[in-house]
Amino acid sequence: MKVKTALCFAFAGTIILAACKKNDATVANPQDTQLRLNQVQVIGSHNSYHKRDTLPIFDWLVSITGLLPASYNPRELDYSHLPFDQQFDHYPVRGLEIDIYNDPQGGAFYYRHVNRYAGFDEESYIPALKQPGFKVLHIKDVDYNSTYNTFVEALQAVKDWSDKHPNHLPLFINIESKQDGPADNSQLSGFGFIPAPAWTADAADKLDEEIMSVFGANLDKVLTPDRLRGQYSTLHDMVTHHAWPKLGDCRGKVVFAMEGNCVPFYKNGHPSLKGRACFVYADPGTDEGAFLLMNDAVGQKDSITARVRDGYIVRTRSDAGTIEARAGDYSAMNAGFASGANIISTDYYRADPRGDSAGSGWTNFHVSFPNGELARKNPVSADTVSVDESLKE
Repeated sequence: MKVKTALCFAFAGTIILAACKKNDATVANPQDTQLRLNQVQVIGSHNSYHKRDTLPIFDWLVSITGLLPASYNPRELDYSHLPFDQQFDHYPVRGLEIDIYNDPQGGAFYYRHVNRYAGFDEESYIPALKQPGFKVLHIKDVDYNSTYNTFVEALQAVKDWSDKHPNHLPLFINIESKQDGPADNSQLSGFGFIPAPAWTADAADKLDEEIMSVFGANLDKVLTPDRLRGQYSTLHDMVTHHAWPKLGDCRGKVVFAMEGNCVPFYKNGHPSLKGRACFVYADPGTDEGAFLLMNDAVGQKDSITARVRDGYIVRTRSDAGTIEARAGDYSAMNAGFASGANIISTDYYRADPRGDSAGSGWTNFHVSFPNGELARKNPVSADTVSVDESLKE
């Protein structure tokens, strides 16, 4: 009996030891414990909500291309994105961009004035566009097709996916706050377009309120400036001390960074963004400076590398305006990868379907890491960290 009892204890101990080793291997993921948030590199989609204009509207814009400013060139607006969950599930996308317009009274984007010139009804028949709150679109009245019509809808799509994938890599959400439109352009103002509502201090506060309405008042799933600042008095101090949180503490979380017309209002009264839900793209060396926008991956390559070594998180672009997708030009993508930019933004995590058609004017240009990784260790800020290059979930 004693022998049998001893054998039983030995067998049980072996099982327990094996289980502990397996659990330790899971908990002690070296990537999660040795890499920090600024030591990863991800691909993000640009204008992630965007759907191309319906053909008659696109054709009308083409017909007046000579009157349009460069930013309204229909050739540069000719791209579409999948819903957020499909981007996350099927492609190496761990960053988004959401353009938002202020609409404090509601209804500012319910009618699409450009439709009258293409023979369509100006009324959108989308009830959500009548309600107050931020709206998601690219250009008022001109390029308005979106998978998500309101900011809350877009945020909910992010949170729903995040809740279903609790171990996901951090999601970088770029917010561009806009108020431009064709009414601002002297060449187009005669067409009867109406200006978009301006941003205000009240709108800046409501931006945080909309984020909290989806992610909760405590923002538990959001990496806020207060959480990341930690013991340091400013975000810049945190950056210079290379004190970004460890990757393991960022899994299952999202981080918002904002650019555009709302930024001055958003910073005012909130030194180093204290009490705010979002970071802003700022100048290096400023109290708010943690995220930098450096979109010229080729021309700014060396500067990007220097800023990444300094500890900043930098966003750049691998393509713009459909140019690279038509030419099959990978120079900006390769420069962005090599620069160490943390977020490389693209319209082409998948090739444009028209690239398969001979004579279409499109190529099979698409942006992915060299070995097809979902994300990877940053080649600049983590060049001395000995962990696997490929990051997994």
